[in-house]
Amino acid sequence: MFTTQDLFDLDHTQARPLLAGAVYPWEILGKIKEFILTLGPQLPREEYEEIAPHVWVARDAKVAPTAYFGEAVIIGHGTEVRHCAFVRGSALVGAGAVVGNSTELKNVILFDQVQVPHYNYVGDSILGFHAHMGAGSITSNIKADQKNIVIHGDGEEVATGLRKMGAMLGDWADVGCNSVLNPGSVIGPRSRIYPLSMVRGVVPADTIYKRAGELARIRREEDTPDAH
Repeated sequence: MFTTQDLFDLDHTQARPLLAGAVYPWEILGKIKEFILTLGPQLPREEYEEIAPHVWVARDAKVAPTAYFGEAVIIGHGTEVRHCAFVRGSALVGAGAVVGNSTELKNVILFDQVQVPHYNYVGDSILGFHAHMGAGSITSNIKADQKNIVIHGDGEEVATGLRKMGAMLGDWADVGCNSVLNPGSVIGPRSRIYPLSMVRGVVPADTIYKRAGELARIRREEDTPDAH
């Protein structure tokens, strides 16, 4: 339930070549910077401007003058980077995304249409197509005991071998305001996290997470019996 194929439609990111070969998406976290530094110089100059060394921004993106960019950054077409956004580096942000005021990004891939619009911290994480994080919600990316992160879900455990890993948000996942996604959290596609939640482990696709141990299934249209 938490493979790359389970979580993401790779047609909605420039990182497709990087993710396509990964069974689990967190396998590529250590390769994001190198990928960006390789991809950036290949981007069409008529579409992207290198506004600083190793920072490529689409010419139709909207970037506030107070936004900060570290090394190895790509900002996609039509994306909005708002005032005081802190893009520390190793960040590939897709098309039509929103990086909000005082939001911090570090070593991340944001697919197209992702929204992290208000006071978010997203580190060592991948956010799928149209994923959204409510105001103040964050990804915690290192355990207090500094040990490597293990993914726990439905009786299955997968050792990541990583000391730093935030969260994997599947396509259309929605995280409520002021929630904390603990290291190694995986949110399945189309799932919703209640505000003020503290999430640990794996939330399956099409699930409403109310609190630990209290989940509800989202009834999708195709699950509805034919009325005729």
